[in-house]
Amino acid sequence: MRVVIVTESFPPDVNGVAHCALQTARHLVDRGHAPLVVAPAPAPGVRPDASAPCPVVHVPSLPLPGYPQVRVALPSRRLAAALTEHRADMVHLASPFVLGVRGMAAAARLGIPAVAVYQTDLAGYARTYMGAGEAAAWRRIRSVHSAADLTLAPSSAALQDLEAHGVPRVKLWARGVDTVRFRPDHRDEALRRELAPNGELIVGYVGRLAPEKQVELLAGACGLEGVRVVVVGDGPSRPHLAEALPGAVFLGRRTGDELARIFASLDVFAHTGPFETFCQTVQEAMASGVPVIAPAVGGPLDLVDHGRTGYLVPPRDGDAVRDAVRAMAADPKLRAAFGAAARTTVEGRTWAAVGDQLIAHYEDVLARRRAVVAA
Repeated sequence: MRVVIVTESFPPDVNGVAHCALQTARHLVDRGHAPLVVAPAPAPGVRPDASAPCPVVHVPSLPLPGYPQVRVALPSRRLAAALTEHRADMVHLASPFVLGVRGMAAAARLGIPAVAVYQTDLAGYARTYMGAGEAAAWRRIRSVHSAADLTLAPSSAALQDLEAHGVPRVKLWARGVDTVRFRPDHRDEALRRELAPNGELIVGYVGRLAPEKQVELLAGACGLEGVRVVVVGDGPSRPHLAEALPGAVFLGRRTGDELARIFASLDVFAHTGPFETFCQTVQEAMASGVPVIAPAVGGPLDLVDHGRTGYLVPPRDGDAVRDAVRAMAADPKLRAAFGAAARTTVEGRTWAAVGDQLIAHYEDVLARRRAVVAA
């Protein structure tokens, strides 16, 4: 199968969309298919990721105003040309919004089936950054995804949101996790002594440092005796968070095996953002054998088994986050039980298993197209 993956982000970007697009391309190659990636060009001076498993076509891009780490694709003929030259059987649209919309239009003109993968809570972002615009965001989401042969939602909450807002032909497709890279035996006592020299309980957050992530909700945990908050990631909110989280350790952006070592060295993982359609870092923490605290909304509802692998707390409630950290800090046996159950829960959620589910979705779409032509 010849697949063109049109993605709004791709490595060297570090985010959920980029990571999922990369893993999808890798799996397609592993299964003998022929993927091609079309993505916004990285910033000038930034080298494309040399580890890409297939050819990558970069279209011109500009930084998003106010958030230069995000690149937005400009109109370009390269996209349609890539679909034609690759002789695509299927177009995979990863979190379509700008480049993906053009990919959808090009696929329709060329008569190529398209599968759209919903990954970003644009309506939630509209509320966060503009204080309004949620209805307009849903109109755009509905318009874009209604044109696809199939939309894949990453969680049951996302699927319900899409259907409630009139998006047709939606199915569930969760995300995989690298259970070889992220595993408990990467726990590093030397790193733990460096992060918490007085033996504090280490509570970690991993992700973008941006307003919608609401990382400042960890301020209460910072005030607990014997607790050290460690923040991994970068973004426009870092200066604000350095003031809002007294005593926290900021490690900046970390990736690969180094990130896996940090995950496994945590005692508790805390995610604070209420707009996650999935939340990959929760799965990575669970694969690392770390108990999780997350908001009881969106993707974490599918991932965290409250009272067995961690705690789900009311969204936007810093006191609830603090109290959950306090409860875990007071009970080492509980933390160990939660962490072990977390690892067991995700062991079957490999990218290979999830990738095969994706290919099955492709095949269903192609079969329906053939049936329509035959009729």
